[in-house]
Amino acid sequence: MEITVGVLLACVIGSLPLLGLLAWWWNEIWYVLPLKFQFSGTATKLPPGHLGFPFVGETLTFLLYFKILGRPDDFINSKRRRYGDGVGMYRTHLFGSPSIIACFPEVSKFIFQSNDIFILKWPSVDILGQNSLVVVQGDAHKRLRNHVTQAITRPDALRRIAVLVQPRMVAALHSWVEKRKINTYKGIKKVTFDNVGKLFVGLQPGQQMDTIDELFRGLLRGVRAYPLNFPGTAYRHALQCKKQLDAIFRGELEKKKRQHESEKTNDLMDGLMQIEDDEGNKLSDQEVVDNIVGLVVAGYESTSIASMWAIYYLAKYPTVLEKLREENAAVCKNKKGDFITSEDVAKLKYTNKVVEETIRMANIAAFIFRMATREVEYKGYKIPKNWKVIIWARYFHTNPENFEDPMRFNPDRWNEPARPGTYHVFGNGSRICPGNMLARLQLALFLHHLSVGYKWELLNPDADMIYLPHQLPVDGVEIVFNKI
Repeated sequence: MEITVGVLLACVIGSLPLLGLLAWWWNEIWYVLPLKFQFSGTATKLPPGHLGFPFVGETLTFLLYFKILGRPDDFINSKRRRYGDGVGMYRTHLFGSPSIIACFPEVSKFIFQSNDIFILKWPSVDILGQNSLVVVQGDAHKRLRNHVTQAITRPDALRRIAVLVQPRMVAALHSWVEKRKINTYKGIKKVTFDNVGKLFVGLQPGQQMDTIDELFRGLLRGVRAYPLNFPGTAYRHALQCKKQLDAIFRGELEKKKRQHESEKTNDLMDGLMQIEDDEGNKLSDQEVVDNIVGLVVAGYESTSIASMWAIYYLAKYPTVLEKLREENAAVCKNKKGDFITSEDVAKLKYTNKVVEETIRMANIAAFIFRMATREVEYKGYKIPKNWKVIIWARYFHTNPENFEDPMRFNPDRWNEPARPGTYHVFGNGSRICPGNMLARLQLALFLHHLSVGYKWELLNPDADMIYLPHQLPVDGVEIVFNKI
């Protein structure tokens, strides 16, 4: 009996290296080997890389760099060292799927310009609604995009937006002086969401807005989660949140239909309801609702995070803040009242450079997701059908080959435009974020009021960083805030 146990133990121990080797190559055998028999023509190879372990793929390596080591850019740098640069693509297995990472400008341009091949299908964007701008494809996308962009980027729309958002910005900054110690991330999220409610649907702060805020948090968690639709999962909860949001916004839409023309608030929902295409067709009620949800998701968190980072970097770079103050103080001398216009913002050259540098370094959309609808070749490499494609936007903005001294906050670098294909803060191609002008406007307006009236200090200037789901200082940028 003792001999049998000993032999068995030796067999188990002896098989561990073999089992480890099998686990290491399992994804390569499962996903890659069958493709070797499917590829035709002269280009028969996948981009270099490795798909990691079963189920988890390279997720543990990804988390090592992003969460434990705090060196997120080394995830790509390690691949460059191991596999070389090639055409800037690597195969991997991340977020539950075999994937191709694109991290060089040329290949990202190819992907962005091939919308018929690489569609936005991942992560779970369907949660935003089947009629949402981020979900629909082809001609439906072109038609809907035209509607939405008209509602938020026309000069008269931007002019109206500038008027709507400034009162709450100014009121929030006044309240910060009274509190003196502020968690910037939380404070900005509050004023941003209140402005979103007013700007998009004409809602006022209160219990209903608090409910909507909580529902959107649940929705966002589900968009980033694996799409498992059973009780207890983030995805299932997100679907329930979307259903409740639909009911709330449909109620607001019905109210607007009954309003007299003089009662209209001229918010974005009004704009989406009224715009017609060349044939006189308007958006359906569900198209309006789905796109309100999609616009809130796109604009709420991104604007909040960018504003938070602006406060952080301006505290770290006082010479930049001083130049910003000088430019905005000059505008104050020539205006009447407390607010400026969208036309004023267009003239604030240095302020707009601060905006660009802030959103470059904030890296709000660190990854841009696509899915290949068919097998495609790029410079001798195959991208398989149904594989996911991850455009690693963060690496474009932090790579010293694209931006000199990239981790330095330097608005003057925008005296010259970025090298083509290296700046993807809002995506690119026909699916570039339609709210990019709206986000830039809101940040510029915030910078104006912040710079001319207030001063602040970071309580934790050397705070550690977290990089998932977004890049943030661990303290949410705590500051001591005062009037000048």
